[in-house]
Amino acid sequence: MRLLVTRPEPDALKLRAVLEEAGHEAVVEPLLSLSFGEAVDLDGAQALIATSRNALRAIKETGGAPVLTEARQLPLFAVGRATAAEARTLGFGTVVTGAGTAAELVAHIVSVLDPAAGVLVHLAGDTLAHDLAGELEGHGFRVRQPVVYRMRAATAFADTTVEDLASQAIDGVILMSPRTAAIYARLVGRHGLSTAVRQLPHFCLSEAIAQRLEPLGPVPTRIAEAPRLQELLALIDESAAQLDG
Repeated sequence: MRLLVTRPEPDALKLRAVLEEAGHEAVVEPLLSLSFGEAVDLDGAQALIATSRNALRAIKETGGAPVLTEARQLPLFAVGRATAAEARTLGFGTVVTGAGTAAELVAHIVSVLDPAAGVLVHLAGDTLAHDLAGELEGHGFRVRQPVVYRMRAATAFADTTVEDLASQAIDGVILMSPRTAAIYARLVGRHGLSTAVRQLPHFCLSEAIAQRLEPLGPVPTRIAEAPRLQELLALIDESAAQLDG
């Protein structure tokens, strides 16, 4: 299959490599671009929380070696396997891997940590899909939530992407966050491509992502059984096999 990859860099290039290894072709069109934000204050922290790999990259870029060294000494609660893998790559020793959603991560944190042991530091982005801090504070925790990275939305598709979508040269679109899906839907409308994508399968990591495509009308969506890349890749392979058949 020839697939449109909408993830930000550097994850888009990594995903393209995985897709190509599986025999697919990937067109990279990042709909969000990354910049790093404020430094992290770890004073009095008992644990870190990361709901994105970008948050961990940011702590390395903004704080440098001293902050990263200090952060590595703390337990880190990661929302899912990919974020946990990034933490281990950066040298974190104690990494607790969540089931893939912020709500499930909150439940686990509440079950194993003591609010009196110190503040929790959530390494946050500028847009939050879940009020993690509010839920934890409801259980008596103190939460510090520095905005360590920001994502800027694309304002247009590349000309080549517009041509590919208009000419039916794309076999499927990969969408891995609600915000990316919303940007995609907006740009499809802006470029007058709503009819062109009407029969195109959209591979979504979750139901929440698929819901952001509603402005486009009834477009085909394939939703991963669990919010993990492996599940999404399985869907893609299944669709490719059906096309070949």
